[in-house]
Amino acid sequence: MNEPIGGKEEVSALARGLALLKVIGMGSGPIGNRELAEATGIPKATVSRLTATLVSAGYLRQSEDSERFSLGPALLDMSSRYLRHFDLRTAARPYLAQLSESAGVSVHLGVRDALDVLVIDSLRPRTMVISSRIEVGTRMTLATSAAGRAYVASLPGVEQAVLLEQIRLESGENWGAIEPALMAGLDEYARFGYCGSFGEWHPDIHALGFAIEGPRGERYTVSCGGPAYLLPKDAMVSRIAPLLLETAQRIAGEAGTLTTG
Repeated sequence: MNEPIGGKEEVSALARGLALLKVIGMGSGPIGNRELAEATGIPKATVSRLTATLVSAGYLRQSEDSERFSLGPALLDMSSRYLRHFDLRTAARPYLAQLSESAGVSVHLGVRDALDVLVIDSLRPRTMVISSRIEVGTRMTLATSAAGRAYVASLPGVEQAVLLEQIRLESGENWGAIEPALMAGLDEYARFGYCGSFGEWHPDIHALGFAIEGPRGERYTVSCGGPAYLLPKDAMVSRIAPLLLETAQRIAGEAGTLTTG
């Protein structure tokens, strides 16, 4: 007798298929069935059946004359539909573009995904020759990025405590090094309305970030920054922070509620 929809077999197969998509999406190039089996612990025969199914559905693309796979066009369509659901993205974009131009920095809008911030929009000033290589789809860790710290700082007390515990458990032995700067970021957000990250998420990037609550209670983060040698900390705080806070207030007035702790 077949397992009913939603039973263990269906859930297991779906979870395995999603695991393959995640590994392939994070890879630097096409990945073969053997590598996928090694990375996920799924038997190679099962991996072969899953990748064949995903190719047929358009979620994977198979390289010519090989058993190597990359993400397929169906995922691009899904991601485009996903982004269209973000009303705040459309409302906020003109303000983020103005911030990018007036401050001369790259600006990124993100949402939380597990213990990361996932970038869903990215803008660069026309005058900026050198910028950070942060694109739509880039992940920034909650614990070390300006956007991530702002997200954590914006949460109500109980939610914040739960998330901090998740970060602590995930960080393992690195928690001792991560905790002081993260907690200082929460205090910074409560006092100033933004969080900074100066070489902590990436050694060559300086950034400031804040959080926004959308009209349906959804939370977003905004970060702005760029190469550390072009944007020293003092300049970020004195020149760019006021523009950042002004942008936060304008977006909040237009489309949501500013969450400043």
